[in-house]
Amino acid sequence: MNTLAAVAPVITADHHALRRDFPFKPFAIRHKLAGHPLLTLPRIAQLASELPRDLIEYNSGKVAISQDPDAIPSIDLDATEVVKSIETAGAWMVLKRVENSPEYRRLLEDTLLSVARARGFSSLLDAGFEQVEGFLFVSSPNSTTPFHLDSEDNFFVHIHGEKFFTIFDNTDHTIVSDDEIERSMTKHRNLKYDESFAPRATEFHLFAGDGCYVPYQWPHWVRTAGSFSISMAITWKTREVRRLNDLHFFNSMLRGIGLPQQPPGNRPALDALKLAFYRTVTTALKPLRASMAMRRLLRRIALGKRANYYLKGV
Repeated sequence: MNTLAAVAPVITADHHALRRDFPFKPFAIRHKLAGHPLLTLPRIAQLASELPRDLIEYNSGKVAISQDPDAIPSIDLDATEVVKSIETAGAWMVLKRVENSPEYRRLLEDTLLSVARARGFSSLLDAGFEQVEGFLFVSSPNSTTPFHLDSEDNFFVHIHGEKFFTIFDNTDHTIVSDDEIERSMTKHRNLKYDESFAPRATEFHLFAGDGCYVPYQWPHWVRTAGSFSISMAITWKTREVRRLNDLHFFNSMLRGIGLPQQPPGNRPALDALKLAFYRTVTTALKPLRASMAMRRLLRRIALGKRANYYLKGV
């Protein structure tokens, strides 16, 4: 049995894994958030009624690991009904940016601050925990989250049910190429999966109180077992992660108008120019993003007509 060293009042991890692997490789964690009042179905249903609709995405949980984004089966219920009937709805849902609720923001920041202090830092910024965001997942029994990657680091904490989290090394470009990483970030997150990848996976078998650390852009897929599931990704972006993300997004836009681009890092001076221009424009547009209609329009202009795929019929 591994010896658990206290790294925070909320999250604990194997002492050697924390020192050796954070923030570059995944590792198992334990946490104390299971049973928290903000992470129960009634409170999540309330949150679903409060969040803007474009921060909630849901569909059938009966999807493939390598799911075609254009063939995802939908669920004919509103978001609150999905949460209330999650045991039988056959659904998968994510509530995005839950830090928009002050109570959830406090929970996210308190959790990460306890980790920061356990690592010897006095604040979230000192520890590199910038742009803290939360993504809350509720899933019906036997649901699948297709193969994809996320553009931030996160502590994935499992709250209820049984879940299998299968993750792959992002330095293995025979699994996901640079081109596919950029497409996944800017179009639809689903990636193509081949069963031949399976022997190279690391699988975390999660129950309430378990979790894992998920490094930046490590591809993964997830399935639930025979009970409904609640989980939360506590995410942050370091300055370097925000720089890489902005370059990927700008490269995608330039490629979309027929201008071939090198991946970030190949031409540092040009990267700096692109970054300065992109951030000037996005900062100017930021006030417009307060409107959901404007967010929808900006996503379509920047990322193409499929960017609002999860808002069909809304």
